[in-house]
Amino acid sequence: MTRIAKLALEDGTVYTGEGFGADGEINGEVVFNTSMTGYQEILTDPSYHGQIVTMTYPEIGNYGVNSIDIEHEKPSLSGFIVREESRIYSNYRAEGGLSAYLQQHGIVGVAGIDTRALVRRIREQGAMRGILSTSDLNDASLVEKAKNSLGLLGRDLVREVMPTQSRKWDNRLDDWTETEIARHGAPAGAGNAKVVCMDFGMKWNIPRHFTSRGNQVTVVPGDTSADEILKLEPDGVFLSNGPGDPEPLGYAQKTIAELIGKTPIFGICLGHQLLSLACGAKTFKLKFGHRGANQPVLDLQTGKVEITTQNHGFAVEEESLPDCLEITHRNLNDDTIAGVRHRESAAFGVQHHPEASSGPHDSHYLFDRFQSVIAK
Repeated sequence: MTRIAKLALEDGTVYTGEGFGADGEINGEVVFNTSMTGYQEILTDPSYHGQIVTMTYPEIGNYGVNSIDIEHEKPSLSGFIVREESRIYSNYRAEGGLSAYLQQHGIVGVAGIDTRALVRRIREQGAMRGILSTSDLNDASLVEKAKNSLGLLGRDLVREVMPTQSRKWDNRLDDWTETEIARHGAPAGAGNAKVVCMDFGMKWNIPRHFTSRGNQVTVVPGDTSADEILKLEPDGVFLSNGPGDPEPLGYAQKTIAELIGKTPIFGICLGHQLLSLACGAKTFKLKFGHRGANQPVLDLQTGKVEITTQNHGFAVEEESLPDCLEITHRNLNDDTIAGVRHRESAAFGVQHHPEASSGPHDSHYLFDRFQSVIAK
């Protein structure tokens, strides 16, 4: 039996489609991702917490889901929008279908709407607050709810996804086999360094890369103090990705500022933004963000162009960049900053995701670069 679902945007636009996954009503910022594959990684990336994600590729779900291609223990996004949900999946690794997976985790989905029109509207108007519902189907009611819902600006979403306790990443949590390590790229060389990961909503593929290089990894909550981190005697500290606006995270900025110069630092996405803020820069909200597995980035040091995976709605403001930071990478779509490094201390960050799974893998060298600094 067909279930009607509606998506309402704060500008008054309403789309009607077919519900799949869980029933219910949720709100969030409506964004889009241009990846052709990797939908399970997108679903389980904590950076999408508070967002309703639209896939631009027309058919999603055709290779099913499995217990390996996950970036966290459960999906964190608010809702999921596709043009067509494939009810038939075919892949030797598949363990189930997309709709059942969403239903299992309480994620509301909608299929059958004109995603091209929706994406064009977001590109023109910017990311907007929205309501996705299979219960309330009254257009005026839904639009009013969208207008009154919370946005991302000024909210601390990290506290809603980060862990509450520290833990050793000794079993990689999900039995990442040697086959999977090889599939994601073999490490350049082994080490035995101690890496402390500050978890602001970290994708699991990041500590996988560190452990695959022979490092001892400890994951700590994102609000852990510098003193507590230094007591762990790290050879390097990693700053993870995570959801939302980086500016409200004063506790993280304070910790990072106190760590600079005392231990090597490597940040990805939100971690890159927090490193920049800790050094005195500012961030700003992008009109509709960068989300997809096909984003070109220029490495200013080598002159090479990398195809990268990205997922962020905020960026570092170039005009506010302090003298202690040097730009290392640029996004070639809009020339925004995609990477920085500290001129005096071993600290650097990138806006894109070198750990990307299912890909692309052009930026794996960044893990090797950090490894060369922390290696014993």
